[in-house]
Amino acid sequence: MVPGAVASPLHVGRGPVATTCPYCGVGCGVTATIGEAGGVTVAGDPTHPANRGRLCSKGSALAETVELDDRLLYPEIGGERVPWDDALDAVAEGFARTIRDHGPEAVAFYCSGQLLTEDYYVANKLMKGFIGAANIDTNSRLCMSSTVVGHKRAFGSDTVPGAYEDLEGAELILLVGSNAAWCHPILYQRLREAKQRAPACKVVVIDPRRTATCDLADLHLPLRPGSDAVLFNGLLTYLYDQGRLDEGFVDAHTEGLDAALATARGSAPDIAAVATLCDLPKAAVTQLYHWFATTERSVTLFSQGINQSSSGSDKVNAILN
Repeated sequence: MVPGAVASPLHVGRGPVATTCPYCGVGCGVTATIGEAGGVTVAGDPTHPANRGRLCSKGSALAETVELDDRLLYPEIGGERVPWDDALDAVAEGFARTIRDHGPEAVAFYCSGQLLTEDYYVANKLMKGFIGAANIDTNSRLCMSSTVVGHKRAFGSDTVPGAYEDLEGAELILLVGSNAAWCHPILYQRLREAKQRAPACKVVVIDPRRTATCDLADLHLPLRPGSDAVLFNGLLTYLYDQGRLDEGFVDAHTEGLDAALATARGSAPDIAAVATLCDLPKAAVTQLYHWFATTERSVTLFSQGINQSSSGSDKVNAILN
């Protein structure tokens, strides 16, 4: 806040307010405190299960984002400040004129990934229900829509079947299309500390590039870009051929195994084919498959390298299968 700005009387001098960092998807807990002079201080929430008090450089600098310098604080038309009613009328007239002259398809919304669920609902209702077109998108859809489709195919719900605590108990961790060291540093620190406590835990990085995350890896697979589904289809085929499926779990909790296996075998019949299609050494593919087959507690984490792809949903389903 800038000097002279008025803070909410509910918060000034009454201790920190618990909130969440708005940047990456780790969901770190944050405490924000408004001082008597109006300034804001931010710290990591030590009670939050995601970050346990830690913040990365972006989260640590959150207090700097509440300053009002260079922000538009009042509505303007043609560079001149106007009342809210005049501004809203101008926007409504502009939309109405465009729709009248060119039809509803001439209007599009591109919204922020930081909107609340209720805000998304209102924006979608306005675009689809009132304007009459489906031209609404957000950067959050770009990031995660392929994962949403993959999860709904597999589980019937966009539900992530895991928790960060799983990293502490895992014996094998696969990081796919994820440079967590740079993009999710708090989670990467948890992973690194878990491996320090249990050095026998294996970390595999599956990424065409060698990134900073590979510094933690016991095995790096620089596969051909776009071939992730082949690698995981091959893993499913391998597990079946090696008799490593949990048949009781499969029978009780899944359906479509035969069809999934047939599809997987069609694209990745054996390790040699996988190595060729993914442009990987056969020994590296064999090592990954052997570790996965013989490890009881495995966790796979994927990020934008999987999501932002022309076949992202299929890659997600190959991983989940």
